[in-house]
Amino acid sequence: MKIKYHDLIQQTFDFPQPEFKVDNGNLLFHDIPLMDLIEKFGTPFKFNYLPKISQNIQQTKKWFKKAFKENNYNNEYKYCYCTKSSHFSFVVQEALKNKISLETSFSNDMEIIRRLYNKGIVYKNIEVVCNGFKTDEYLKIISEMINGGFSNILPVLDNFREIDRLSDSIDTNFNIGIRIASEEEPKFEFYTSRLGIGYKDIVPFYAQKIQNHPFARLKMLHFFINTGIKDTSYYWNELYKCLRVYARLKKIAPEVDSLNIGGGFPIKNSLNFDYDYYYMVNEITYQIKKFCEEEGVEEPTLYTEFGSFTVGESGGIVYKILSQKRQNDREKWDMIDSSFMTTLPDSWAISRRFTMLPINRWEDSYERVFLGGLTCDSDDYYNSEQHVNAIYLPIFSEEKPLYIGFFNTGAYQDAISGFGGVHHCLVPQPKHILINKNKDGDFTYEVFREEQNYKQILDLLGY
Repeated sequence: MKIKYHDLIQQTFDFPQPEFKVDNGNLLFHDIPLMDLIEKFGTPFKFNYLPKISQNIQQTKKWFKKAFKENNYNNEYKYCYCTKSSHFSFVVQEALKNKISLETSFSNDMEIIRRLYNKGIVYKNIEVVCNGFKTDEYLKIISEMINGGFSNILPVLDNFREIDRLSDSIDTNFNIGIRIASEEEPKFEFYTSRLGIGYKDIVPFYAQKIQNHPFARLKMLHFFINTGIKDTSYYWNELYKCLRVYARLKKIAPEVDSLNIGGGFPIKNSLNFDYDYYYMVNEITYQIKKFCEEEGVEEPTLYTEFGSFTVGESGGIVYKILSQKRQNDREKWDMIDSSFMTTLPDSWAISRRFTMLPINRWEDSYERVFLGGLTCDSDDYYNSEQHVNAIYLPIFSEEKPLYIGFFNTGAYQDAISGFGGVHHCLVPQPKHILINKNKDGDFTYEVFREEQNYKQILDLLGY
């Protein structure tokens, strides 16, 4: 009878998978020996495997290159990294190794660009797409940088007032974009995105404010929907509406040469994840090419702004199961040595799922459990609702410590929980480790930030 945890996984999923395999009862992630990290650094700890960032960028570029060739698409593809997914320097600098552009959403993002420039990591020709509702400070920094020679900074107008503010403060030629306020999916609580300008208002706005502007040149139309890039009637319908606006604009504004379709590639959240990335890239390319031919306009340079897809699959977090609590005759609670609210806020705030697997003891028998965090909050748990199916882990044993990992957690978690700040019940921010490869192909490890200590936390609170 097959009762080992390894048997369960092999019977339930196609396993091993490209990033996961088991060696001597221990899990490897991209061949990284996770038990070695546990023995070296202890738990809990977060990590980022930096080569995965470049791998995803390069793979996406290959998909678009292939699709452009198959569809005879006569323009360029440009990859932007959406910085709000993870602002960490090690993420941005790894992404920039791949000759990409950046997308920003707030004034402090622009200070990152300045610091990268001062360190010689980027030059004044770096392309930056400035999104979001722009405060006066955001507009001020954009204007200062354009006036200072950053010629490829492109503010995407979110509302009518922004062009006036930019016009008052920029004294040279500059490019702009317009964000379309897309209609939300029917199940949303509101009909239209709060971001951007309505479909019917864009062409009149161009004619009144931009067409005869002495300095501003409309270059880009920006399109994004919250549900992401999915093969649904809703997605294709919104894309077609966007293309109709592009075609109308192109006929009166030949300088418009770029279409930004935003982000939205999903990342793997379970072992049965199934998404045909190339099919979607090819279909988007085909539909845009076909539409432009029918309208008699040139197909645009195509931009994407992948954030989660760029960085998400590089990240993970490892916990130790401290103890098991049995609250009744049916429920077993495996208690981790941290808090989900501190380290994986998406898991409790919006029931986001992540790939969760034990690190060791794959040859042991298993049991159904719930996972509980250390805080006193009733929401600090991870259960079958988030995990789709019930959670099964090797049977708890006081004599044989069990370690578990959550994978593909590299996007948004630190920004939402507040990296290094004060967390619920004062549970500390865990140690953060960077994993890379040297020129010989060997793994290298660096502690980016040690676990918070009580003095750091109490200092923040004024004690």
